[in-house]
Amino acid sequence: MSIRCFTRKWKTCRLASLFLGELTSNFTKSLNPVIDVSTTLSLRQIVTVFEYKNVCGSFREYHDGRPRGPLWRGKKLIGKEALFVISGLKRFKDDEEKLPKFIKTHVLRLLKMDLIAVLTELERQEEVSLALTVFKVMQRQDWYKPDIFLYKDLIIALARAKRMDDVLQLWESMKKEDLFADSQTYTEVIRGFLSSGSPADAMNIYEDMKSSPDPPEELPFRILLKGLLPHPLLRNKVKQDFEEIFPDSSIYDPPQEIFGAR
Repeated sequence: MSIRCFTRKWKTCRLASLFLGELTSNFTKSLNPVIDVSTTLSLRQIVTVFEYKNVCGSFREYHDGRPRGPLWRGKKLIGKEALFVISGLKRFKDDEEKLPKFIKTHVLRLLKMDLIAVLTELERQEEVSLALTVFKVMQRQDWYKPDIFLYKDLIIALARAKRMDDVLQLWESMKKEDLFADSQTYTEVIRGFLSSGSPADAMNIYEDMKSSPDPPEELPFRILLKGLLPHPLLRNKVKQDFEEIFPDSSIYDPPQEIFGAR
């Protein structure tokens, strides 16, 4: 075993000396305009040296494809200050005295991109109450401009968490800023109201969808038609609109005796 380790170390020293020798000679030859074949050979030797692995010392001179640092940092680009704010918000979220102080001393001093990263990460972790608090902080900043994508992600997160009262408040704020949701947002909000037993609120969102400048899609209609099966009068109204907008699409109607005559 010791002989094998000595042999590998000797090979490493040998390759290193070859690398230094070729590097010196090529530097001298680079002063001349003539290109020598040895330049190609030296490049191969350089690659060989950096790809060589000294097993005895467990030392790697080459990049083996593993990420350098936490993988999430390269994807989400969350800085240290943003991470500190996220952990602090989660630590003080149930403390009515310390949370406002933490927001004043740490959240308000964040830059725009760090604040957006904090909002996105809180939504991903389903900390919707904190995400809503951070969003309200963002709205008070001088750089804030109405952005439908900020509203969309937060509204969807709130709807999936069954926080429909907060969804309504945020929805009204979005309408005041002359923003219109997309089909995915309409679908999630309608589904949230139907699952929480509020078909009237789902119909209000449906009316907003019809007045949107973007053409409607089938999915919100189908979610609404399915959720309104116990409410035949409301369902007939939606069904008529669906047949006018999508004349080539069909709707499944269950037997009348299940939910009564329509």
